[in-house]
Amino acid sequence: MKICVAGAAGAFGMKHLDALSKIDGVEVTSVVGRTPESINAFAKERGIGHATTDLGESLARDDVDAVILSTPTQMHAEQSIQCMKAGKHVLVEIPMADSLADSREIVRVQEETGLVAMAGHVRRFNPSHQWVNNKIKDGDLNIQQMDVQTYFFRRSNMNAMGNPRSWTDHLLWHHACHTVDLFQYQTGEVASEVFGMQGPIHPELGIAMDMTIGLKTPSGKLCTLSLSFNNDGPLGTFFRYICDNGTYVASYDDLYDGREQPIDLSGVAVSNNGIELIDREFISAIQEGREPNSSVAQCLPAMESLHRIEQVMNGET
Repeated sequence: MKICVAGAAGAFGMKHLDALSKIDGVEVTSVVGRTPESINAFAKERGIGHATTDLGESLARDDVDAVILSTPTQMHAEQSIQCMKAGKHVLVEIPMADSLADSREIVRVQEETGLVAMAGHVRRFNPSHQWVNNKIKDGDLNIQQMDVQTYFFRRSNMNAMGNPRSWTDHLLWHHACHTVDLFQYQTGEVASEVFGMQGPIHPELGIAMDMTIGLKTPSGKLCTLSLSFNNDGPLGTFFRYICDNGTYVASYDDLYDGREQPIDLSGVAVSNNGIELIDREFISAIQEGREPNSSVAQCLPAMESLHRIEQVMNGET
């Protein structure tokens, strides 16, 4: 399996490269970056044979079977469609798009081409959330509420590595997307009721720095989500599962019960790294000719819910 990684030198591009290096039978043959100097130096350092600033150049190569897009959000939809129309399977980092219309077009092109198209909803793959999902499937747990906090300190346009961003991140279409999809995935339902409120728009970044979001499923399960770019630590996303048979707190790849006792996740998956697990699912789905978990079609309901939340925030409903 020969892979191109676009946005390879960014924070998540490098996470995907590290993950792919742990998967047998996979070779990264091409990387795409912002400037010739930086991406050529990066490819040389990593021992990757081809580097370019033009995704189309990589898509034209015979030694590229599939593409992982770790590029800015506003490029996701166009590039995903470009990859599929070039006959390449694609894994696009979350979110697949920053609008419902573009998300639907990605799904349409996937259905038209029949290629594997997967969105990077890594929370479905983190061992902590997999453990909860397994318990739900086994009938041992029933979620009553998910209480989630997503907190960062980003009053300037910097990425996770502390470097200037070429684009602006978004609390709703990126960070809330993780939780909205996870809530609907874990409950097996699509939210029937949504609400959202946002704080003032940042004068330079042009985005809201604080948000409150609520979701309710037809059976009455609730999700309460607080998001902020104003929080000066601790940073990250913290999930509290309030269930009929216990309370569990997840933080990325770790899980604790309601009394702060750690839960052993060693047997949940072949790795404790969510990025590696999502990349393994992508490769396996291509090899086996099947729909992957976190396919763009499976993730479309989350984008529909985000659209409805945005309408509420804008006073359109």
